[in-house]
Amino acid sequence: MRNVEVPGGILEYDEAGSGPAVVLLHGLLMDHTVWDRVLPLLPEGFRYVRPVLPLGSHRKAMKPGTDLTLRGQVDLVADFLDALDLQDITLVHSDWGGSLFLTAYGRDQRVARQVILPCEAFDNFPPGLPGKLLTVAVRLPGGLQFAARQLRIRSLRRLPMLFGQMARRPVPDDLIHRWTEPVLRDPAVRGDLLAYCRSPYNGHELIHATRQLSRFTGEALVLWSPDNRVMPPEHGRRLADLLPAGRYAEVPGAYVLSMLDEPEIVASEIGQFLTSTSTQ
Repeated sequence: MRNVEVPGGILEYDEAGSGPAVVLLHGLLMDHTVWDRVLPLLPEGFRYVRPVLPLGSHRKAMKPGTDLTLRGQVDLVADFLDALDLQDITLVHSDWGGSLFLTAYGRDQRVARQVILPCEAFDNFPPGLPGKLLTVAVRLPGGLQFAARQLRIRSLRRLPMLFGQMARRPVPDDLIHRWTEPVLRDPAVRGDLLAYCRSPYNGHELIHATRQLSRFTGEALVLWSPDNRVMPPEHGRRLADLLPAGRYAEVPGAYVLSMLDEPEIVASEIGQFLTSTSTQ
């Protein structure tokens, strides 16, 4: 893993290959390894960059006082792109939808193309049963640690309010243990996640910020999973319709984490998009 310093602290990231940059993002209580099955299947000729965002599975806590609200987290993504001086990138969203708001906040200058897998959008913050459980857990003493420990129990992990609606295929134990270890071990990491999860959400502002994607003129692929019950199927088509150069495709049978459920389809769709839109 490599390190880069941003105003809020140190962010870890992994990168592979060379060429136009493709930045692959992840969701809450996950890290860059959510893309491990897809990465070897993506086309050569690109620089694949996978940051670890401070969303609970990071191993380096942010500086005290860093803004870790939704707006602050979006700024951290932009700060990361700035710190690596990445230009003309393809930004790939998954699960966590905050980075969709780079356009609304005027910080998408480095983004040329976008790929949007099932993620939070419009007023779907926090999303579905897993989001509702997390909202309750972060307001109870020890609730976050309790929820993380339940994820480590395979039979409980398949419950709808945990990962049962996130992935159709069982998420491997080694991934879950990796993702939950920082939040169980490090109070500072736990504090970072709590700061984000406890920050207020305004539904009208979230809808407005999502709709600002209509100002993004670069090419975009919305690669949705219509069978998932956490990110509404209609949101995928609405996002594609919002984007002036948006196109829509589906990953049948997958849930939110389509890169785990159907890595070959996800890699094929992203690969075709990259090779048809990027200047090599």
